[in-house]
Amino acid sequence: MTNPVYRGMDRAALDVAYNNVRDEPDYQAIMGRFKAQSEVVYRSVEVKRDIPYGGRPRQRFDWLSCGKEAAPTFVFIHGGYWQNYAKDDLAFIARGPLERGFNVVLAEYTLAPEASMTEIVSEIGLLLKFLQSDTSDAGFGGRPVCVCGHSAGGQLAALYRNHPGITLTVCVSALFDLEPISLSWLNDKLQLTEQEISRFSPLHQIDRGAPTVVSVGMAELPELIRQSRSYASACEARGESVAFLPIPERRHFTILTDLADPAGAHMAAIVERVIPSPR
Repeated sequence: MTNPVYRGMDRAALDVAYNNVRDEPDYQAIMGRFKAQSEVVYRSVEVKRDIPYGGRPRQRFDWLSCGKEAAPTFVFIHGGYWQNYAKDDLAFIARGPLERGFNVVLAEYTLAPEASMTEIVSEIGLLLKFLQSDTSDAGFGGRPVCVCGHSAGGQLAALYRNHPGITLTVCVSALFDLEPISLSWLNDKLQLTEQEISRFSPLHQIDRGAPTVVSVGMAELPELIRQSRSYASACEARGESVAFLPIPERRHFTILTDLADPAGAHMAAIVERVIPSPR
C-alpha cells in the first residue's frame, strides 16, 4: 500500500470504499427494475413533467399529485455522486410518499463536469426558491415540506436544512464529508476546490435547521455507514433534532425500496414528523 491519504486508506482503497456500484453485484438488474417501476408510477398518477425552475436544460422538476387537497410536499433529490442519473430513473420512490398523502416533486439538476459543486448546490437553492414562491399546485403554499435526498442528493438536502420553507430533512445513505470524495476517483469530474470541500460538507456546516432523519442501510459500504453515524452524532452534539435510522440488510441502492414502501421505516418516520396525528 502506498502512503495513506485518508483514515489509513490510500487512493486505491478510497476508490473501492466509495464505489457503490462495484459493491452491488445485482446493480444492472436493480436499476432495470427501478426504471420499470418508475414508468408505472408515472402512468398511474396525475403528473406534470419537466417544469422549468431555471434556464439550464436540466433545471427541471416533475410534480406528482396524491389527489388530496392541501397535501404536504415531498421533494426528492436523486443521487449519482453529482455526475449520474436523472429524476426519471428513480421516480418509483414516489409511491411511498404519494400513498401516504404527499404531493411529490422529483428534482433535477445539472451534473458534473458540466456544473461545479458550487453550481449544483446553487441549483437546489434555486429550485426551493421557485417552489416556495410558486402559486400553482406544485408550490409549497405554506404547507409542510419534506426534502429528501439519496446519496449525493442527501448531501444537497442537508445543506438546505435551514431553509425557512422546510419542515423535515431526510438524508438517505448520504455523503456528509467531501474530503474523501476529493481524494478518490469521484473527483476526476468534480474537481472540488478546498473551499468547496469545506463549504459544502454538511458535517462541517451544521446550523440551526429543520428536524432531520439520517438513514443508512446496514449492509452498505463501511464508509457510508460511518459518514451517516458521524453526521447524526454531530447534529445531536449541536443540539439539533436528529434521528438516526439504520435499515437492516439494505445496501446503497436497495435502501430505496424501503423509501418507496408506504409501510416502510422511512415513511413511518416521515409521517410521524410531518403529518400531525388526528386528535
